[in-house]
Amino acid sequence: MTNPATNVIGGVDTHKHVHHAAIVTATGELVATAEFRADRGGYRELLAWMKSYGSIQSIGVEGTGSYGAALTQFLVNAGHRVVEVNRPNPSARRADGKSDRLDAEQAARAVLGKTATAVPKDKTGPVEVIRILRVTRSSAVKARSQAFNTLHGITIGAPSPLRDELIELTKRTLVNRCLGLRPETAQLIGLTSDPDRLLVAATKTTLRDLARRWKALDNEIKQLSRQIKDLVELVSPELVELFGVGTELAGQFLVTAGDNPGRIRNEAAFAKLCGVAPQPASSGRTNGRHRLSRSGDRAANSALYTVTIVRMRHHAPTIEYVQRRTAEGLTKREIIRCLKRYIAREVFKALPRTDSEQSLPKAA
Repeated sequence: MTNPATNVIGGVDTHKHVHHAAIVTATGELVATAEFRADRGGYRELLAWMKSYGSIQSIGVEGTGSYGAALTQFLVNAGHRVVEVNRPNPSARRADGKSDRLDAEQAARAVLGKTATAVPKDKTGPVEVIRILRVTRSSAVKARSQAFNTLHGITIGAPSPLRDELIELTKRTLVNRCLGLRPETAQLIGLTSDPDRLLVAATKTTLRDLARRWKALDNEIKQLSRQIKDLVELVSPELVELFGVGTELAGQFLVTAGDNPGRIRNEAAFAKLCGVAPQPASSGRTNGRHRLSRSGDRAANSALYTVTIVRMRHHAPTIEYVQRRTAEGLTKREIIRCLKRYIAREVFKALPRTDSEQSLPKAA
C-alpha cells in the first residue's frame, strides 16, 4: 500500500451495474485496480479505497453524463476534483486492447497527462430540469408524428365512403373528425358475416384510437412547452432577449453550458464546444483559409445556424455585414461560419453565472 502522503490520481471506467477503478501515482506508476458496485454504497467503498492509497489529486471519470453521472456528483459533493474523460478512440483500443481495467487506467493517465481537462456538467440545478423536460418533449413530438403518420396511412387505405369523407381534410381537422367517429358498438367478431361492415367498423375504431393518442400527446407537448418556456425565461432572461433566440434555442444553449457555465473558461472555449471555432484549412498556396468545424455539440451548432439564418433575413446589421463580406469575396458558407462565431460570443456573454463564476480570472 502506498504511503498516505503520496499524491495519487484515480480513474474510473463506468458501467450500468459496476464501475472499475484504477490508481496511478504522480509519476505514472499503476498502483492498483478494483471493481465496485454502481450504487451509493459502492461509491463510498470506491472513494475509501482510493483514499487508502494516498492524497487524491484528481479523479478521471468516463461517461460523466450517463452511467457515471451519479458517481460524479457523489465525488464532487465529497470535495474532490473530477475530470471528464472521453472514452478511448477505436485506434487506441486496437493498439492497446480493451478491458475495464485498461479503460480505468487510461482514464487516470489521461488526467495525469492533461489530455483530459474538462470539468463535468453539474446536473443538480434548473438547467438539468430544462434538459429533462426537453428530452421528454422531444420523445412526445416523435410519438405524435408517428401516430399521425399511422393515422394518415390508414385513412388512405380506408373503405371508399370513409376515405372520401376524410382524405381532403387538413391535419388538425382530420384528427378532430376522427375523434368524432362512432364505430358500431357490437363486437367485431359478430360482424364476420358482413365483411364490409367489419372493415368499416375496425377502421373507424383504429382511426379514433389513433386520434385520441395524437390529441393526448399534443396536450402533453403544449404543457411541457409552457414549463420549458417559464423555466428558460426565469433562468436566463438575457439570453431570450437576443435577436433570433427564442425559448427553444435558449434552452438548447443552456443545456449545452450546463448548470455550471463557469466550467467554460472563455467565449473561445464556448465556441469550440459549439463547433464554431474556425479551423485552419491551408495547403500550398491557400494560406490563411479556414473551414467549418465538425466537432462539438451538434445540437448547439444547429441552434447557432438557426439564429444565423434568422438574422441574415431579418436583422439589419447582419444583412449589411453579409453584403460587405460578399463584396470582399467571401462565399455564403464562409460568411455563415463567421456569423456563427460572432453569435456564439453573444450567447456566451448572456449565459447566467453565479457571483463566484463571474469573479473567476479569464484565461489568456
